[in-house]
Amino acid sequence: MTTERPWLDTSLPVADRVELLLAEMTVEEKAGLFFQTMIALGPDGELSDGDAAFGLPSTAEYVNERHMTHFNLLGAAPTAGTIARWHNRLQELAASTRLGIPVTISTDPRHSFTDNPGAAMLAGPFSQWPDALGLAATRDEELVRRFGDIARREYLSVGIRVALHPQVDLATEPRWARQLQTFGEDAELSARMGAAYIRGFQGDELGAESVAAMVKHFPGGGPQQDGEDPHFAYGREQVYPGDAFELHLEPFAAAFEAGVSQVMPYYGMPVGTEYEEVGFGFNRSVLTGLLRERFGFDGIVCTDWGLVTDSEILGTTFPARAWGVEHLTPAERMAKILDAGADQFGGEKCTEILLQLVAEGVVTEERLDVSARRLLREKFVLGLFDAPYVDADAADDIAGSAEFRAAGDAAQRASITVLQSSSALPFERGAKLYVEGVDPEVAARYGQVVATPDEADLAVLRLQAPYEERGSAFENFFHAGSLDFAADVIAHVAEVAAAVPTVVDVYLDRPAILGPIVETGAAVLGNWGASAAALLDVLSGTARAEGRLPFDIPRSMAAVAASRPDVPFDTEDPLFRFGHGVAL
Repeated sequence: MTTERPWLDTSLPVADRVELLLAEMTVEEKAGLFFQTMIALGPDGELSDGDAAFGLPSTAEYVNERHMTHFNLLGAAPTAGTIARWHNRLQELAASTRLGIPVTISTDPRHSFTDNPGAAMLAGPFSQWPDALGLAATRDEELVRRFGDIARREYLSVGIRVALHPQVDLATEPRWARQLQTFGEDAELSARMGAAYIRGFQGDELGAESVAAMVKHFPGGGPQQDGEDPHFAYGREQVYPGDAFELHLEPFAAAFEAGVSQVMPYYGMPVGTEYEEVGFGFNRSVLTGLLRERFGFDGIVCTDWGLVTDSEILGTTFPARAWGVEHLTPAERMAKILDAGADQFGGEKCTEILLQLVAEGVVTEERLDVSARRLLREKFVLGLFDAPYVDADAADDIAGSAEFRAAGDAAQRASITVLQSSSALPFERGAKLYVEGVDPEVAARYGQVVATPDEADLAVLRLQAPYEERGSAFENFFHAGSLDFAADVIAHVAEVAAAVPTVVDVYLDRPAILGPIVETGAAVLGNWGASAAALLDVLSGTARAEGRLPFDIPRSMAAVAASRPDVPFDTEDPLFRFGHGVAL
């Protein structure tokens, strides 16, 4: 085997193995390395014939015709074993190609409670943990590192080798839709937590037992104009009225120190800075000047999804996120991305455009080789050429094991943050409970569930932080707009609270305006992903409340609108400050 494919000789240095393989590759095979996009599982872990909802072709077309070997796994699966068996079938297909280059599977976060398919996946067969904001609320670097280590082992069991996370953007604009997966508003805390996260996934150095981490969104995606998200054209601008561009780099510097393997630049385009006013994925002054030259980063740079071509998502066509270069053709956009210093086109499968650029002499084969070396090097370092398959029979025992689930449950409890308390807490087991947003069967393990507030000793209401409805289903996964609760929600909480002491727990994927809730609730808590059982453990005194706010809670929308999007802790007279948390 090593005679026919000498790059499989494990006694050789990785750099030599890369050069041996690169010398055998055609332009078409090199081009396939540059594309990473979504891939779907077929029924029962078979290879997919495609996914019309997301415009995905068959797996055979990806591998055999487009020579692609990097994929982002879309959607959940009923069991870890299903994913593992699918992964092995995919590796078998890759091994049957001319050079047998193994596939690298990546994923968005899969261990939390969020259901936004543009940012993360439901936990499914994996252990379930708070989102990154909740991890930040614990202030516990060792817990974060342990999370990364457990997630690493679960990913490895099914063949996932790249984590499209952590997200170390600073949540300095309270309205921004993507802050749930950040570590909050404080640069120093985000730097510590992000580094611990990376070390959990990668270990002290990248190797065969690692999951490579892709830190995002360089150089910091938080300072969005009006908090709008650049997945959409109305959110394309990042602004820095407080001249705080450098502050947003601090968590990335810590990620580089931790040895992070990959970087994803954001969609947004900087306005009013020294950098070119184009999206960061097209931005040579950022990717080459700042990332490659100033920070000395020589790992893989993969763009965010869909910078080159338009995409069809859940029945709606979205334009390419080619902010600042909308006038360029797809081929011109691709050439600009490569010139900027990126190695991979996220969310794209248009290999024919890259081949056209090479044929026309716009992109040289030598330029292809620069990125191909990085992409192949990581496959070798991760051991994919040497051991591409996983033990599918063991996957269900590893992923979601009792030990891992218990660790996730403990983290959920530790992250819950009590903002306001009263003598109603902790409540005694067996109390009469009126609940909304809590599974009555779970609540019945803690007390007697009653039908109305008038019958209860305590009411427990769980709310979602408010957001504005937008035009399409995909847009509404990105919670944006006003942070004020609707009048009917405030009135309902007040009505319940008038009848019985009321605990209000809010899923703070954004820092909601909590003043009206605080005025009427006997106790108010915040969470970033916690089960009903975790919440009731805290409320009943079974577990201690240890969480502290990872951001300020603003007092009003007027204060939010007046704040500078790039500056942390900039809303006037916040209701609760960063670090606030009441002992219970």
